[in-house]
Amino acid sequence: MHHQSKLIAIVGGSGAGKSWLARHLQRAIGPTAVRLSLDDFYHDRSQLLPAMRLKVNYDHPRAIDWEQLEIKLKACRDGKCVQVPSYDFATHTRRMAVRSLSPGRVVLVDGLWLLLRRGVRPLFDFSIYLNCPTALRLERRIGRDVTERGRQADTARRQFWESVAPMHDRYVAPQRCMADITIEDPPTELEVQDLAETIRALLAENQVSKRRFSASCPRRHTRPGVGTPAVWVNDTIARRGTSVFVHKG
Repeated sequence: MHHQSKLIAIVGGSGAGKSWLARHLQRAIGPTAVRLSLDDFYHDRSQLLPAMRLKVNYDHPRAIDWEQLEIKLKACRDGKCVQVPSYDFATHTRRMAVRSLSPGRVVLVDGLWLLLRRGVRPLFDFSIYLNCPTALRLERRIGRDVTERGRQADTARRQFWESVAPMHDRYVAPQRCMADITIEDPPTELEVQDLAETIRALLAENQVSKRRFSASCPRRHTRPGVGTPAVWVNDTIARRGTSVFVHKG
């Protein structure tokens, strides 16, 4: 019998630190957590000539194979092993090789638009939005594109201002109000541990228990009305009915 897995969405702009947070949460949670990335679900453009591939807007949500992603996420929720595609950003094509993913009790999924699609958003048990300054995202984006994707710095900078930034404002930023919690980048180690503890609580309770953080804490925000009632206890916030505490960052 397959176990039920909890899906955790980590959303934010390009260069916001989604992969970093997913990696550190995986380490904090332990071997019960595995990772999946929206980056692997870009449409294969091998049918296009290389020059035509460059004209595709990869910063628009339609660049993603949402049908395949939804199928894989639903299978992961049911604890079923899935075959995950691999995408080559240098050539804008899918690699021949796929990897087999056996879902743990927690599946950490990072991506630009995970909360945008109505058919995908409800699949997540908890969602995190990483809020990161534009200048820092640009710096990280250029560094990544040059070192990992074989692009020129000037090309990466021009693409950021012509495509990435406007698409961020239109499609990425609105998800902040859809997420259960917003974290200011870079997250502190304490915040990573708090998030890991929240996810462990979801596993322990076997239900969606979304924590409400105080508005007086400037680094953390939650959607109004989300979560069980919470009260401040000295420098902690506790959810009534549990013994789990979240420290202020």
